[in-house]
Amino acid sequence: MAADPFYIGNWTFTSAVAAPWADPQRKPDDTERARLMGKAVAFKPREISGPGPLACGRPQYKVTDYGPAMIFQGAFDEMRRADKKVDPKALAASLGFADAPIRTLETGCEIDVHFVDDTTAEIGLNNYVYTLKKH
Repeated sequence: MAADPFYIGNWTFTSAVAAPWADPQRKPDDTERARLMGKAVAFKPREISGPGPLACGRPQYKVTDYGPAMIFQGAFDEMRRADKKVDPKALAASLGFADAPIRTLETGCEIDVHFVDDTTAEIGLNNYVYTLKKH
């Protein structure tokens, strides 16, 4: 029997920072961040259980390697197009992504999950970058 993929298992929201693409003049809404901190997410072979918007009844998992410009649904690339001085690699590094390519789990649901390593993942959601730790 084959081993489960590295992402299968229980993960917990451990921290959140304002996303680099968030408008610095406007503080992101803290309600969702407060609701998610400390909550568990379980990536299972046929579902993702946990708080919305991560919960998903029928994920279509696909692991892909992304360049720094493409993580968080291309937000860093958009920032670079608006301002040529923006460096997607530096932005990714500021969030803990030391190397490219960045392993990304496309879920087929609303959220893509970007892996810093096998036990640390990040998602972008409503102007925050959330860190999840595997346990």
